[in-house]
Amino acid sequence: MRSFTLAAFLLACSICSAQNTAYWNYQGKTGPLVWGKLDPAYQACSRGHQQSPVDIRGAHLNSALQPIEFHYIGQAVTVTNDGRGVVVSVNPGSYIVVDGVRYNLARYEFHRPSEHTVKGKFADMEVDLVHSSADGKQAIVAVRLNEDRGNPNATLATLWQHLPATAGASEKITDMVDAGGLLPADRGYWTYIGSELTPPCAEGVRWFVFENDISVSRGQLRAFTNLFKMNTRPLQDLHGRRIEANE
Repeated sequence: MRSFTLAAFLLACSICSAQNTAYWNYQGKTGPLVWGKLDPAYQACSRGHQQSPVDIRGAHLNSALQPIEFHYIGQAVTVTNDGRGVVVSVNPGSYIVVDGVRYNLARYEFHRPSEHTVKGKFADMEVDLVHSSADGKQAIVAVRLNEDRGNPNATLATLWQHLPATAGASEKITDMVDAGGLLPADRGYWTYIGSELTPPCAEGVRWFVFENDISVSRGQLRAFTNLFKMNTRPLQDLHGRRIEANE
């Protein structure tokens, strides 16, 4: 991974200071293996038993699981390089409905390689669409991305034109960007109860990992890799948790 710049360090430290939490990263002395020791607020990162990401295998079919209702709209978005990854912030309006509960889309984040694996295999990338309900509960939809020379993804193409190369920089896209373009046509999913992927690693997150992936071009993959060669957390133990599939 490229060395962490002073600008990125100052940005991250200012955010941590505002939140009264410690600085963390994906490598070195502040990497995932020590997240739980960096701040008392991060203890779940090392002591939790419902942590994410996990390896998807041996899922149990649950025919009672309903399809996720997606209500995404095209809107202007802001793409930010926060020094640890690429985050796309959205305005209110897009949401999903799961078991009758509405979860509003807040942002989506890109990781390389994928956070989740399927039978031990990583995808080239993963995009995690983060939603919150009115009472503060989180639901995250994970979509794996794999290189495909023949089928570029139009939504990725729009976003990638505005990838900020400098840590701490943001770019606003005024064109209408629909997060629905990041979803596969077949929306069968695996689901389990997990956690946030980064400190404080809060648990009780409902995860939906799509069984099918979407395409990322070689050029898009290279452009992201030039910024972040690796920005994922190591796989976590299931501790007896059950992974279910809706189809």
